Amino acid sequence: MANMSLDFLEYKSNFEPFFMMISTPAPHSPWTAAPQYKNNFLNVSAPRNSNFNIHGKNKHWLIRQAKTPMTNSSIQFLDDAYRKRWQTLLSVDDLVEKLVKKLEIHGELDNTYIFYTSDNGFHTGQFSLPIDKRQLYEFDIKVPLLVRGPGIKPNQTNKMLVANIDLGPTILDIAGYDLNKTQMDGMSLLPLLRGDKNVTWRSDFLVEYQGEGYNGSDPTCPGLGPGVTHCFPDCVCEDSYNNTYACVRTMSTSWDLQYCEFDDREVSPQWH
Repeated sequence: MANMSLDFLEYKSNFEPFFMMISTPAPHSPWTAAPQYKNNFLNVSAPRNSNFNIHGKNKHWLIRQAKTPMTNSSIQFLDDAYRKRWQTLLSVDDLVEKLVKKLEIHGELDNTYIFYTSDNGFHTGQFSLPIDKRQLYEFDIKVPLLVRGPGIKPNQTNKMLVANIDLGPTILDIAGYDLNKTQMDGMSLLPLLRGDKNVTWRSDFLVEYQGEGYNGSDPTCPGLGPGVTHCFPDCVCEDSYNNTYACVRTMSTSWDLQYCEFDDREVSPQWH
C-alpha cells in the first residue's frame, strides 16, 4: 500500500489538487507483522489501568458474564494481541514517513493537509473483557485524530467533540466547495483546525450499535446458549443480540456524561 501510494504521488498531475485516502488493515487482526518487526515490543503488555481485570458488576449482563479475575490464558492472549498490533503499526509508521518525505521532495508538504485517524477504539482487559470493540465506553468509542496542514499551529489539542462524519465536510471545505449545497451529517473541522474564535460547535453526539449474535450453540460454552458470539478466549463472549444500545455522549464546560438505553428488558436507562 505504501508503494502504491508513492506511485500515485509520483505520477499524478502536478498542476491540480489531489485527494488520497489510504486505509491500512493494521492494526486489525490477524496482526501479521512485517518480518523485520516480529520481535519488537516483546516486553510490552496491555495497560493495567483502573478498570483492567475488574468485574463490571453494575454493567450490562454481557459485561457481567466476563470471568473475573481473568484467566492467565486470557491475559496472555490479550497481551500478545496488544504487542502484535503495535508491531503491525510500525509498518504504518514507515508508510507515513515515506509519504511525508515524498511530499517534501515535491515541495507540496506545506500545502497539503494530512489526517490520521481510525474507525473504532479497542479494549484489552477492561471490565475483564479480553479484546474487542463493541462496548459503549470510552475505550471503544474514542479514536485518534491527528491533523497537520496549512494554517494549523503545531502541538495544539482541541477538546471539541468531533466524529468521523466530520471528515467529509472538512475535505470539501478545504477544496472550496459550498457545504450548504450538501446534506451531509457532519461539520467542517476547518474552523477548529485554524483556531478560529467564537465557533459554534456541538456539545453531544449519538453513539449506537446493533448487537450481533449466533443463533446456535457452542459445546465449549454450554452455559451461555444461543444469541451470543465472539466467545474467545476461555468462553468470554464479546457480543450478543441484545448488546444493542443508543447513547448520547455529552461534553461541555459543565458536563462530561453519557446516557444510554439498551434494547432489552434487563437494564434500565443509566447515566454513566
